[in-house]
Amino acid sequence: MNVFEIKLQKRVNLYLILFFLVNILLSSCITQRKLEYLHDKDKNEKSFEIVGVEEYTLKPNDNLFIHISSQDDAATNVFTNTSRQTTTNLDPYSASLQSYTIDQNGYLDLPIVGKILVKGKTLNQVSVIIKEAVANILNQPMIYVKLVNRYVTILGEVRSPGHYPVAQEKLSIFEALGFAGDITEYGNRNSVVLLRTVEGKSIRVVLDLTKSKILSSKYFYLSPNDILYVKTSRGKFWGLRPFPFTIVLTAISTYFLYLNYIGK
Repeated sequence: MNVFEIKLQKRVNLYLILFFLVNILLSSCITQRKLEYLHDKDKNEKSFEIVGVEEYTLKPNDNLFIHISSQDDAATNVFTNTSRQTTTNLDPYSASLQSYTIDQNGYLDLPIVGKILVKGKTLNQVSVIIKEAVANILNQPMIYVKLVNRYVTILGEVRSPGHYPVAQEKLSIFEALGFAGDITEYGNRNSVVLLRTVEGKSIRVVLDLTKSKILSSKYFYLSPNDILYVKTSRGKFWGLRPFPFTIVLTAISTYFLYLNYIGK
């Protein structure tokens, strides 16, 4: 191999090294835009029609906390699992200990009242059914029904993944991510997976949180027992931070060392 071929080979090797380093930086670098929510080309004010939240319908194995009160306190004690219990500031664990479970056939078994079919009904409908059932027993009954197993599960690239109880009736996807401390810099915000069970079937939906149109999506508000999974971006594969200064400096040092080598 002559001198010209040696220099040509060295130059080709240099180009290959530089191409490899640049490809790593470009493919794995996490830009600020990838970390932003709700960004659009149009910066003007926009309005989005809010999609109504479908009222949850009960299914087998749901747990219901039921509080029955009336002017006859002695009679209402028959319907409670424990002694008189206030419904204010009731934590999920305490409520679960005093809850009634819907059986596999969709029935709820209450003292005195007996079995009532609640599968496919809303909490308000169950409240009306119970009130009508005890109307001849209690004086001016008041019924409070709450779904105990109201949780969302958040997994993947979030700061605090876990199983979170939900108190409010309406919970947006951003509020749920707030429970988990937000998505990390490695999380893929334009590919968040939502898993939901509907009428015995599991559905999977991929949501893009970087676009404002998510605000009008029917999946913007979560349902009880939904699961969110935040995928990992390619940047984590290379172990890079949003701004990989260490890798950049290493690449530059390597470049000058190689130039010094071929110059000898």
